[in-house]
Order: sequence, then structure tokens, then C-alpha cells
Amino acid sequence: MMILRLCSGMQRVVPTITRLHVYSSSRAASSAASSMKRAERQLTSQEVYAREDKYGAHNYHPLPVALERGKGIYVWDVEGRRYYDFLSAYSAVNQGHCHPKIIAALNDQASKLTLTSRAFYNNILGAYEEFITNLFGYDKVLPMNTGVEGGETACKLARKWAYTVKGVPKYKAKIIFANGNFWGRTMAAISSSTDPSSYDGFGPFMPGFELIPYNDIPALEVSPFHHKENTTVLFIKWQEVNLNVKM
Repeated sequence: MMILRLCSGMQRVVPTITRLHVYSSSRAASSAASSMKRAERQLTSQEVYAREDKYGAHNYHPLPVALERGKGIYVWDVEGRRYYDFLSAYSAVNQGHCHPKIIAALNDQASKLTLTSRAFYNNILGAYEEFITNLFGYDKVLPMNTGVEGGETACKLARKWAYTVKGVPKYKAKIIFANGNFWGRTMAAISSSTDPSSYDGFGPFMPGFELIPYNDIPALEVSPFHHKENTTVLFIKWQEVNLNVKM
């Protein structure tokens, strides 16, 4: 009897869904046509802002510059105005935009083998690992795509070391962070943050983290975690490149 009622209800719903589909398709076609017309001409900066504001998640508040291209230390907006790129993608483009040697290497590799997962060996990764460990004098390296992945992995390595080497009771490790840090927006990163714009609304937070003032050795010495056997590592990543510059 319940199945029959459900089927009956579905029969009533289907026509409504069908009409909605037709309307949505028409609206989608109209939207696509509008997008094509905009693509035929160069968008203004204001149009770029408006489109991103309409269709993109508001997780970031960019500066009001709509960049289109770059070369070396310069970038140009959609109206052709030229700027010095002092930000350099938070140092990811310190080598400059469109560096010919890097572009050539990208094109060469992408035309030969675009991407492999770590499910396979490849003939390039080991060469990089050997070079970078010899350069810095390290035993091993674990490459990361982003800085926040490096921070997350540092926390994991510290905890693993605490349990397997230091002998901290399982899942009791503590990590100490300095106030004012910023190393990303993952759950671990915001759990160590003192900036409400990073953590507000996203709790509960990661356990086992302690915060102390930056550059304050006495505060470290009196930290409740400092003299405990469970303390694993002091994690310092100071905020230098965001709006609040602190040295």
C-alpha cells in the first residue's frame, strides 16, 4: 500500500519536473548565448568582478584588479593597464610570469607525459628527490602541491614521531603554535589560528593544539604543554604576506 501511494505521488510530480526541466533548459540556453556574446568582446573589469561575484563562492575578497596576462615582473589588466606584481602569488611566481625556461619545460613534459599518480613510478620524481635532498642535506623529501598540505603533513609527522620514537601515549600528543600564525584554511590550520575570520563558524576544532604568544620564550617555558611528556613539537609559521604584515 505504501509503494502504491508513493507511485501515485510520483505520477503527480513528474509533469511538474518536466516543465521545470524545459524552463531550465531554455534559461540555460539563453545564459549560454549571453556568455558567448560577452566572449566576443573584451569584458571590462567591472564585468569581471560582477561575474565572479555572481557565480563564485565568496571565500576570498580579491583586490579590484582584473588581470589578464603577465610577463616577468609585470601583469596587465583587461583594460591594458600595466602593474608591478609585488605579490607574486604569495611567492609562487617569484621567478616571474611566463619564464621561458619554465614554459619550455612545461610544454616539453606535457607533450610527453602529462601526469602520473603515485600509484606508479616515473623517471622524473626520483631525480628531483635526489637533487633536493642533496641540496638541503635532508634524508628524504615528501613533495606537496600547496603550503597547507606541508603544514598538515608536518603535524602528522610530528605526531607519528611522538608515538613511535618519543613514546607519547597513543593519541595524546600536543603541538604548540605561536599566536598570529597563518598557514592555510584546512581544519587543522584554522584550529591553530587566532584570527576569527579564519575559524569563526567552523568548530569544533582539532584537539591537541596549544597557542602561545610569538617570540615570547617565557610564555613557552610556562606553557602547560612545555614540561609535559606529551609535547611533540613547536610549530612556527608566522603571518608575513597577508594584509596584517608582522615581522
